[in-house]
Amino acid sequence: MREIDVHLISKAVSEAFIDANLHLPEDLKCRIDECEKKESVLIAKSTFSDMQSNLLAAETLQIPICQDCGMAVVFAEIGQDVHLTGGYLEDAINNGVADGYERGYLRKSVVADPIRRGNTGNNTPAVIHTRIVPGDHITLTCAPKGFGSENMSALKMFQPSANRSDIIDFVVECVRVADAKPCPPVVVGVGIGGDFELCALLSKKALCRSVEKSNPDPFYAQLEADMLNKINTLNIGPQGYGGCITALAVNIETFATHIAGLPVAVNIGCHVTRHKTVTL
Repeated sequence: MREIDVHLISKAVSEAFIDANLHLPEDLKCRIDECEKKESVLIAKSTFSDMQSNLLAAETLQIPICQDCGMAVVFAEIGQDVHLTGGYLEDAINNGVADGYERGYLRKSVVADPIRRGNTGNNTPAVIHTRIVPGDHITLTCAPKGFGSENMSALKMFQPSANRSDIIDFVVECVRVADAKPCPPVVVGVGIGGDFELCALLSKKALCRSVEKSNPDPFYAQLEADMLNKINTLNIGPQGYGGCITALAVNIETFATHIAGLPVAVNIGCHVTRHKTVTL
């Protein structure tokens, strides 16, 4: 049994959210660079160039990539051979979020009540998804999720008779309806299977996977490629100005489901789909 003080978790979460808001994951930076080279529409190519300048400015000046520093989402994988000491896990994560958003001068956008509102003043509480996994380590994936893209997400409970084309059409339609609102080019997270809430969780988790890694199942890897190709015929383009590239990637995550259902969720991330993973 390995002991880990929760104060180390707070520190890791704080640093991860600051870093995620200032630095885009390297795979996504490379994908934007590749797309700028491939883009044939002049205004779209120029927009990609502006995006690259913004990323460089954020790193150089140490200011957030985007004014929407997101709602804090944390995927916490806790090794079953870990014993946490010094406090409560969720308090430690929320303390880390509060500290990071204060020290990093990050915009605090969370309201205490969905209808009565009222800003909490420190961007907490975080949305925390915890899994117990084998081992004696803790892995934390911290994702600041902006709501321009989050608001464009959707879920549909298909009948099990739905086919491959039906699912592709649903995902593409979600992106078409979103148009320029989620600051394209987007990353499209797709969850297939599970039940109502797990399906949505899968789509969020998919956004934290590298855009350089296809689904390990060749069937779903091909489905990702086919969805991406069809989305990129929509001519929405970077920031909605038109162009050949509307999405940077489509990532699919799946889970077993019930014989009577086929849930499909789409969680859209903007061109700065931010996340940072740390292991303790």
